[in-house]
Amino acid sequence: MSPPTSRSTPGAWSPLRQPLYRSLWIATLAASIGTWMREVGAGWLMVELAPTPLWVALVQAANSLPIFLLSIPAGALADIVDRRRFLIGVQVWMLVASGLLALLAALGLVTAPVLLLFTFLLGVGAAAMMPAWAATIPELVSREDLPAAVALHSTGVNVARTVGPALGGIIIAAAGPAATFALNALSFVGVIVALVRWRRRHEASALPAERFVGAVRAGVRYVIGAPALQRVMLRAAVFFLFGSALWALLPLVAKGLGGPRTYGTLLACLGAGAVAGAFVLPGLRERVSRDALVRGASVLLAASMLTLGLWREFAAALAAMVGAGLSWISALSSFHVSAQSVVPGWVRARALAIYMIAFAAAMALGSWLWGVIATHAGIGHTLAIAAAGAVAGVALTWKVSLVMGAESESLEPAAWPAPAPAVDVGAERGPVLITVDYRVRPEDREPFRGAIEALEPVRRRDGATSWTLYEDAEQPGRFVETFLLESWGEHVRQHGRATAADGRLLAAVRAFDTRAGGPVVEHLIAVGRRAE
Repeated sequence: MSPPTSRSTPGAWSPLRQPLYRSLWIATLAASIGTWMREVGAGWLMVELAPTPLWVALVQAANSLPIFLLSIPAGALADIVDRRRFLIGVQVWMLVASGLLALLAALGLVTAPVLLLFTFLLGVGAAAMMPAWAATIPELVSREDLPAAVALHSTGVNVARTVGPALGGIIIAAAGPAATFALNALSFVGVIVALVRWRRRHEASALPAERFVGAVRAGVRYVIGAPALQRVMLRAAVFFLFGSALWALLPLVAKGLGGPRTYGTLLACLGAGAVAGAFVLPGLRERVSRDALVRGASVLLAASMLTLGLWREFAAALAAMVGAGLSWISALSSFHVSAQSVVPGWVRARALAIYMIAFAAAMALGSWLWGVIATHAGIGHTLAIAAAGAVAGVALTWKVSLVMGAESESLEPAAWPAPAPAVDVGAERGPVLITVDYRVRPEDREPFRGAIEALEPVRRRDGATSWTLYEDAEQPGRFVETFLLESWGEHVRQHGRATAADGRLLAAVRAFDTRAGGPVVEHLIAVGRRAE
């Protein structure tokens, strides 16, 4: 499906001019509010069932762990099946799980392990939805509106973070946690309706769809060869590892300051800070780099955690949560935009799923770690330790920049023509060996090697399972590049995956060849075999 076109100058709210994006944004906003209400209910119910730091922290761990375990398979499915139907199925799953939790809670049958189980099941739904939704946004808006659409999604999440916890605290006080679970179940209905109304067009392909296992491998290979995305993942993991202490221990901080309404109020202040940050960020981005923005967010988050840990005053806690919200949205939006800017469309859901694992794993590990530390050192000291770690993380990742040359390179398809075999070759035949024979002047030997070695990660990202460069021992200046692919279909897909930036790099390598026709390419396919 081709994204809608936009003729007007893109603005912060311009994606909402697209009816489909607008309906889905409103529906997901309502569902996000319901989810935050449910998370407040789950956190407070655990405080009532097992009021220890470890058990309370495990709620956050159970919510984040599925993203770590299932994001890659979910991303692969989102890239190879109908995304609309996939998202509908996920919403139904979450509706049923939240509805069952509401029923059990109303009957008084929820124990601490049961609560963790349902939190995990709902986390499974979130893990499946996140990469699919992230990959869907470019289909709903024009290319010019994409950055604003990503930012609007983050704004919606933080509006929900403001409204949801406040409503959750009021509902818990009035009707108990079961009511928040029931309302969360109802909130998914709007998303299902919006997705059912979406008439997504399909582009015909001469190739069979990617197989699940092969799609997973292709996604992992891409990320292994994508240093720009790896840098985003590393920076995100460090930030969220220490920042998870805030989320893991906040229910216990709220209990010491008041009750469920206090918990909701604190989360609402965090959401308010995030929403305020969404309006401040455009101006900040014009004045400071993305790296500086994330570093400042880390320091501000550290100050917020230190305030919560050392000053047990309600007013100080409210101010700290506003600061935490501002820091959270600044870092989160910076990471999301960075990840989106370096990922091409064919692998978007898989690559973003792996990126999401970085912060989900950090959140899950951090939640457990800070719960254990708080059991022995106390909540205040634990938050102080996490604050110190956040500042140390800034120093440790100072040279790991989010801004790289690849970020500005075009991810538009390079339109490399697919090879036309002279014999009948099925898409599943393989493996396929590609050889490229180069003839290079002796004085260009070292520059050529430097140029072609930069081509290796591109070949691997786009599907090659191995890559080797050979030099002829008997003919000076002759080099042979070889790379292997799983099947003929995968090689044809490799041509479709190449970007304009890849094309420029390949052209620079081919320019070293001294022959008028350029390097000689051969395609060798295994006889009598099919790709495994």
